[in-house]
Amino acid sequence: MNEYMEYLAKIIPEKDSLKLVKNEAEKYYKSHSLDDCFNMGIELYHSDNFQIQEVGIFLLGYSAHHNISALSFLKDTVSQHGSWKVQEILAMAFDNHCKIIGYNVALPLIKEWLNSDCANVRRAVSEGLRIWTSRPYFKDNPQIAIQLLSAHREDPSEYVRKSVGNALRDISKKYPELISKELSLWNLSSKEIIQVYKLANKFLDLT
Repeated sequence: MNEYMEYLAKIIPEKDSLKLVKNEAEKYYKSHSLDDCFNMGIELYHSDNFQIQEVGIFLLGYSAHHNISALSFLKDTVSQHGSWKVQEILAMAFDNHCKIIGYNVALPLIKEWLNSDCANVRRAVSEGLRIWTSRPYFKDNPQIAIQLLSAHREDPSEYVRKSVGNALRDISKKYPELISKELSLWNLSSKEIIQVYKLANKFLDLT
């Protein structure tokens, strides 16, 4: 494990390099067992280098369908990390997990995370699955994606509301009628809902 961490420390530059982080995690995933991915993911997460931590988070996402402890670690521990950059990787790792098991199979988990008390966990879903209707299952069931996101139009976290609004805006490019119909049902009685409405309605205003 130490050798791999030393290897990463040598090849990962000081500046952000998401492409390199993703590539290294995928290479490790494809060449090692899922148990190895889980154990290495935990080890890397405890590095002082945030990009090495990110490789670890990706590995935990890859191994989560095999080891429930990986999923729990992502939800309970990684979500508490103070770096927004790390939270972006959490969202990607969650999406990878959903992709591996199938988005239809992941639906109960998606709902569970969306109803978490932790804003970072909720956002990992709304942000990680963007563009929602480009994902299998939601591509064929856009209304379900819209319903799941719209349920959080009054989320207590501005961080989550922005993600929700932007995700709905994404969907409006391909399904403007569905988003227009959904937004027409909203009671714009709070600043929180208005914020999401404006984001979701951005491209509809141009038509």
